Amino acid sequence: MKSNDNKTAKFSFFKAPVTNTTPYKSITLNHAFNVITGEYCKPQTLALRSITDKNHNREFKAANFPYVTFSGIFKTRGENSLIQHSGLIAIDFDHLEAIEETKLQLLKDPFFETQLLFISPNGNGLKWIITIDIQDLSHADYFRAIFYYIKQTYSIEIDKACKDVSRATFLSYDPSAFIHPKHLVQ
Repeated sequence: MKSNDNKTAKFSFFKAPVTNTTPYKSITLNHAFNVITGEYCKPQTLALRSITDKNHNREFKAANFPYVTFSGIFKTRGENSLIQHSGLIAIDFDHLEAIEETKLQLLKDPFFETQLLFISPNGNGLKWIITIDIQDLSHADYFRAIFYYIKQTYSIEIDKACKDVSRATFLSYDPSAFIHPKHLVQ
């Protein structure tokens, strides 16, 4: 699905820890890109990637990373608190063996136009933000279609938790993150 013009899509930004379910403010893809490519998340991203214990790693991430709900603006984080859908969905690829190859494939995908693409906090996955049109299908129906498309096209299984419209996506440091040029402030 090629993008509808989603330059001003807004979604909720939450300060750490992940147990904080009250949004701090609403932001755009350009704002998220600036957080990801700037210094804001660099110290905690580098620290997280050095933690090898799985439980300690998960606890550190939950306590130290800001996060967003790319799919919309929420009163509080929860499916029943959606104020406005953004027209975006975040697809989470975990434990990839070929991150750069997958990145290039997603950027060239003939059906979905990448709006934002960045490396996950642990450094072994990707967060792929694409446009959906909830006038046509529900958020959950779009997720299911994308899930099967990715599995069949790229032989990769995506995180099934992405079907949740209020899914928390941690922002991390990735100076090589991609943003669709239309989102850059001129």
